[in-house]
Amino acid sequence: MPDRPGATLTAPGRALGQVLRDVLVLRWTDEDGAHELRITEPTVIGSAEAAGVRVADRTVSRLHAEIAWRDGAPWVRDLGSRNGTYVDDLRVDGAQLGARARVRVGTTVFEVSLGEEPQRVFLWPTDAFGPLRGTSAPMRELFARLSRIARTDSTALVVGETGTGKELIARAMHEASARAGGPFITVDCTALPEALFESELFGHARGAFTGASGPREGAIEAASGGTLFLDEIGELPAAAQPKLLRVLEEKTVRRVGESEHRPVDVRFVAATHRDLAALVGVGGFREDLYFRLAVIVVDVPPLRARREDIGMLAQGFLPEGAEPLTADTLAWLQTQPWPGNVRELRNFVDRSVALGVEEARAQSGEVPARATTLPSPDLDRPFKDVRDEWLAHLEREVVRGWLGRTGGNVKAAAEAMGLNRTYLHRLMKKHGLDR
Repeated sequence: MPDRPGATLTAPGRALGQVLRDVLVLRWTDEDGAHELRITEPTVIGSAEAAGVRVADRTVSRLHAEIAWRDGAPWVRDLGSRNGTYVDDLRVDGAQLGARARVRVGTTVFEVSLGEEPQRVFLWPTDAFGPLRGTSAPMRELFARLSRIARTDSTALVVGETGTGKELIARAMHEASARAGGPFITVDCTALPEALFESELFGHARGAFTGASGPREGAIEAASGGTLFLDEIGELPAAAQPKLLRVLEEKTVRRVGESEHRPVDVRFVAATHRDLAALVGVGGFREDLYFRLAVIVVDVPPLRARREDIGMLAQGFLPEGAEPLTADTLAWLQTQPWPGNVRELRNFVDRSVALGVEEARAQSGEVPARATTLPSPDLDRPFKDVRDEWLAHLEREVVRGWLGRTGGNVKAAAEAMGLNRTYLHRLMKKHGLDR
């Protein structure tokens, strides 16, 4: 069956919508000659064999830059390359591309232009796909794409900000696939100690280590016939990465303490909120494992890119019998930045049910939940004492604000603040916010 947009998507009595998307035409000359390529999906440019746009140029990093779409416009971003990425002779970390642009990576110059004919992008005919909900064009486009991906057994990498629902995306693909009758197993790569990671993924033999009183299958074997979801794959310990790569390549698994390789029939879906391609560039993640995982990349839009969905989602989070949110509250929800995305919105709805809408809005930062005044500097005290007092005030209020905004979710607050969770816990204990 041809895997073309909309090939098998039409629901009975419903017509597919569609939007138009510009096609980017890339023209460049490298050591292998002249090239021309049309792209419509996020694409990595680099000298690696598996790069979407491979450049034969020794000055180009293996994963050098990426071209992607943001709010419908094409952007280029550098992936931590050695020699930088330039747009019209200006070095950039990221930049929007106009109708015509010159992008230089290493010594190779790309002439980038819009194709004469835009591509039709088909939209899912309803506002639901499995457990996912959305009326906006970005979500309905995502639903249509997920339907096509679900028909394959290809490994997929789901990327998106914290709180965008990456596990729900993976579950929706599983439920729409031929593997729906099999297990859906989740491994949170942030929640396991490094010493137990291999045992959790691959299983272990009796006596393989202290406490291994009997043989145990790992998550990969447990997912046989179904889907294994590796959440936050960017946190996978370095020692486990080559072993996971071997499983992906050979479709076998070897338990810790055994020499036997057991065949497995598993579809792998991984997810991360981190820039995995850039992580490869600085040696934080194996390049070969990245390309094995990123056979298909699913980019989940943040909530701010699909504000049409906010009202529907918020009302849907209300428990049965609760009063609907008022028009004023729904209008206010549309104005918020939602750095924690759908998770933060759900937390807001939960707080509004438990505490009332006004208190929930106060905790979300609209108005202070309590009067807070900065400590007045006392010029008769030592500078160090005054500085420490102001710093403590800053720490306390910022931590309190983010904990309120994320509904007390320490992991989400730490990610939003760019802090290690252990350090955030120390700040919470220091300022009495851990009670």
